[in-house]
Amino acid sequence: MVNERLRGAILTSGLTVEQISERLGVSARTVERWVEAKDQRKPYRRFQYALANLLQRDLSDLWSDEESVGQTAEAGRAELVKLYPHRAVVPKELWTSLYAGATRSFDLVVYAGFWLSEDPTFFRLIREKASAGVPVRMMLGDPDSPAIAQRGEDEGIGPAMAGKIRNALANYAPLFSVPGVEFRLHATTLYNSLYRADDDMLVNGHVYGVGAYLAPVLHLSQVPGGELFSTYAASIERIWESSRRITAPMLEGEAA
Repeated sequence: MVNERLRGAILTSGLTVEQISERLGVSARTVERWVEAKDQRKPYRRFQYALANLLQRDLSDLWSDEESVGQTAEAGRAELVKLYPHRAVVPKELWTSLYAGATRSFDLVVYAGFWLSEDPTFFRLIREKASAGVPVRMMLGDPDSPAIAQRGEDEGIGPAMAGKIRNALANYAPLFSVPGVEFRLHATTLYNSLYRADDDMLVNGHVYGVGAYLAPVLHLSQVPGGELFSTYAASIERIWESSRRITAPMLEGEAA
């Protein structure tokens, strides 16, 4: 069934299918499939936004089942539970209460997150949730990766960043043998540290020149129609897939 909305918007724009495909970085045949809408085919979300912007239309103008930009923005505002100016002012009990409610997802994405590795309550929650069948996914930075070296320079602590990661892993040593708990090392340039428990997430931004404890924290809760939470959740999955599993803490000087 042809998407008449999209076809009409393309005709009105004066752009050819070839011009659109070139600007979006896809094949002309892909654009044609979007118009043909066979099997209700639609572009990936990033292409939907790019195409709507190119045609100067709202998403709902091109796909009838899409929310308007205003509706999406309103849902995004609903997802933001609270904004904290610094991680240091986030109530300590929020971190534990967040993970205490986990029944499906328990994810940690950090460079070091050393402060949590010293928290006995956090250790207890990991054991309890893993025992209850909740997959616990611990993603820390690879201390030998260029991304960690760069972050150390950015924060003004140099090699100490890699040392913090190794110390955190050493603290977590008793958890490596716990069924349901998996540790992985990533070499990602993190723009945020992410702490997810089911449909709630704390997003700790990374700011050039300062430690994460001085950077803002967003408390997000997923709501229908919102895209803020899902954007960060998708990032977690990409980091998980690209990271490397380890079964024991890394010793000083041990190669990644």
